[in-house]
Amino acid sequence: MTAPLPHPLRKGPPSQSEAIDVIAPGGMPYHMSDPWEIGEALSRLAESGDPVTIYPVDGAAAVMARIFSVDEEAPRFVIELNEGAFLPPGGATFVAWTRSAKLQFALSSGWVGQPGQPHLLASPFPSLCLALERRESARLETPLGMHYLAAFVLEGRPYELQLYDFSIGGVGMRAPPRDTVGLYVGRKLARVRLELGLDNVMLADLEIRLSRSFRSFLLGEQVQVGCRFLNLTPAARAELSAMLAQLELRRRAR
Repeated sequence: MTAPLPHPLRKGPPSQSEAIDVIAPGGMPYHMSDPWEIGEALSRLAESGDPVTIYPVDGAAAVMARIFSVDEEAPRFVIELNEGAFLPPGGATFVAWTRSAKLQFALSSGWVGQPGQPHLLASPFPSLCLALERRESARLETPLGMHYLAAFVLEGRPYELQLYDFSIGGVGMRAPPRDTVGLYVGRKLARVRLELGLDNVMLADLEIRLSRSFRSFLLGEQVQVGCRFLNLTPAARAELSAMLAQLELRRRAR
């Protein structure tokens, strides 16, 4: 495992007054299942030293902790409990704020104390994280095995990228680095054809707001491109809202 490098400005032990409530029923969190996306969120928590609230399933009092280190290749992370704190055996729910989103995930009893450091507990990544963002629109991950693509032409060159999430505010795309040349933050994309499922197609103008490289276990090197909609018409907005609601209903029914 990669040797942890504690953040130079690491904060002191979090207090109970910093405890964070779980995501309330009725919320519409974004579902993260890509291990590299989960690893990035955990790494941000490790770097910031922000508190993590742990709720044991047996109803015991909440336990305060931080993320000490993250190994995205393993993939594993280390939880740092407050001095003298104890995490009872059994499952638990973890809640934290990362950037502008509340992050929540559940783990069964899979954490292992480090030799001579019982306050450091190692665990594999969760298979699923919920992220409830402080934003006006909910973001939903596109279903696996379905046809979700963005196609457009830029300076005479055709592009076709896979959509991995979308919301009423924008879309997230990804592709190998060779297929994203020229897609930099601030660039505007005109008349992008969005294929959202089997029979849902819409044209939209987009502006690139995020571009970052990451590595996927299944796809290898990838570039994530986050875009916001420009000049979305009321009719298109209504159509997109209906598709989001339909997708969320299908997801909840599973």
